[in-house]
Amino acid sequence: MIVGILKEIKSEENRVCMTPAGVEVMVKSGHEVMVEKSAGMGSGFTDDAYTRSGAQIVDKPKQIYAKADMVMHVKEPLPPEYDLIREGQIVFTYLHLAADEPQTRALIKSKAVCIAYETIQKADGSLPLLTPMSEVAGRMAIQEGARFLEMTQGGHGILLGGVPGVEPATVVVIGSGVVGVNAAKMACGLGAKVYLLGRNLNRLRYLSDVMPANCFTLMSSPATIRKLVKTADVVIGAVLIPGAKAPKLVTRDMLKTMKSGSVLVDVAIDQGGCFETSKATTHGNPTFIIDGVVHYCVANMPGAVAKTSALALTNATLPYALQIADLGWKGAMQADEEIKLGANIIHGKVTYKAVAEAFGLVYTPVDKLLKS
Repeated sequence: MIVGILKEIKSEENRVCMTPAGVEVMVKSGHEVMVEKSAGMGSGFTDDAYTRSGAQIVDKPKQIYAKADMVMHVKEPLPPEYDLIREGQIVFTYLHLAADEPQTRALIKSKAVCIAYETIQKADGSLPLLTPMSEVAGRMAIQEGARFLEMTQGGHGILLGGVPGVEPATVVVIGSGVVGVNAAKMACGLGAKVYLLGRNLNRLRYLSDVMPANCFTLMSSPATIRKLVKTADVVIGAVLIPGAKAPKLVTRDMLKTMKSGSVLVDVAIDQGGCFETSKATTHGNPTFIIDGVVHYCVANMPGAVAKTSALALTNATLPYALQIADLGWKGAMQADEEIKLGANIIHGKVTYKAVAEAFGLVYTPVDKLLKS
């Protein structure tokens, strides 16, 4: 198979979807890899490194879209790319379609085979291609929350961990999955008072045993969130419903009860955000203020630590990309239930139920297409 590695064009996105080491594995498995010029520079990988790994460097994304059987990105295709995507071409990347109707309709029109990193799912419910970026984003959420508590950044001037004789900040983490736990670990390590909210009682029992003493696990509910945000200095939104739009858990009315200069970090912004007042921001202009509350809603947080993120992402995605390249999309989905769950749009049909429900579109089970 001819595999195309594209340069990211989203604002301030420095990651690359495959490292030279990943390219070497692909090439040794008999596949041809095309890499767009300078695709890896933001992550510290030169074109020469890709060439030494067996890749062909090409100047323009149009050349890759014209020739590659499978194109890979980190972030979703953007409008300038929509018309370049060919019928039957495999698009393998983070898509987050339930929060992006224009992209969804463009991919339907393209009749491509669109496989989303974020909905590939293991039998235990874990999301192996989302996990590494969730680990990065969860840890970054606390770094950013601490930074924007500073008065020069719009915060109310409190140090996250406090100092002897002075109370630390209060951090509320909504969601006890990968993002939430990594955020809570970082906040606890800095000495904050941390409330970790979740809806799975067995999960909360486990976390209560393993998390530090300054982490308090609570069952999440609207009443609990309403109570905690009043005293919170930082609130981390870390909820996820795989492939679906994020629920709005902090409402505009709750926002009005929060301390002026407190900080909201919405890690769920890729899926529409879990705060009612959230709107996507960029690394260049990461925050805005509503009712005195600082909102940090950067849609590609791991892009700021591109070297770490690119390595972690390749570690996770390469086995799946290799399987798709070896067997073709249909063979890979027939052989592997995890990859089958990654199918979002195939040949103009929406094959992921949550995406269809988000926009009132017809849902077609992927099994119907695999049998045809």
